[in-house]
Amino acid sequence: MEFKLPLGVVSNTDVSHLMRELAALDEFFIALKARKAGTSVAPPRLTRLLDQISKENKLNLLQTSHRKSLSNQLAKLEKSAPLLHISFAAEPSARFLEQILAWLRENVHSFCLLQVGLQPSIAAGCVLRTPNQVFDMSLRVHLEKEKAFLLELIRGAVSER
Repeated sequence: MEFKLPLGVVSNTDVSHLMRELAALDEFFIALKARKAGTSVAPPRLTRLLDQISKENKLNLLQTSHRKSLSNQLAKLEKSAPLLHISFAAEPSARFLEQILAWLRENVHSFCLLQVGLQPSIAAGCVLRTPNQVFDMSLRVHLEKEKAFLLELIRGAVSER
């Protein structure tokens, strides 16, 4: 069965959180076996993301083998998933990030992860960094490329007055 990564898993931080949550769940089941009979125990609450990833991959987290399988997949993901750094002038909405991530996972790699940053000097647009290349798609860079044309337009507008 192919491992499916939900769009809610955006960054390597999300992967780390999921791995810690799975470890806590494992510890709970180990402690459950060691407790005295009749003692009440509160199971750890699952986050929406862990619940979603287990449902999409048809995993039953009550089963040790399923938790181990998910843990192994997440460990592989943490080590080898393509990580792209993308910076914006302002905090992007979750919906916008989901759309970017969906496109990246469909067109670049099915396990792409994003690290999102803020860089107010961008003004508009974004800067995308891969391990070996930078794509500056900011308004600032675009205006710098068109500087001569903009100056020509301004001179023309001023001279007409």
